[in-house]
Amino acid sequence: MYFTDRGIEELASRRGGEEVTLDWLAEQLRTFVDVHPEFETAVERFATWLARLDDED
Repeated sequence: MYFTDRGIEELASRRGGEEVTLDWLAEQLRTFVDVHPEFETAVERFATWLARLDDED
């Protein structure tokens, strides 16, 4: 199991019943990068990937 799997499972178990907006998620990602700037590139790639999920190319 990857470390990310454990984190995702914890997120689902703790917050799985909540509904969030994309604005809320974006703010949390900004806050995370402010605290952990070394993850800026990874967060940018993740956000871009989410934004383009429906793109055909």
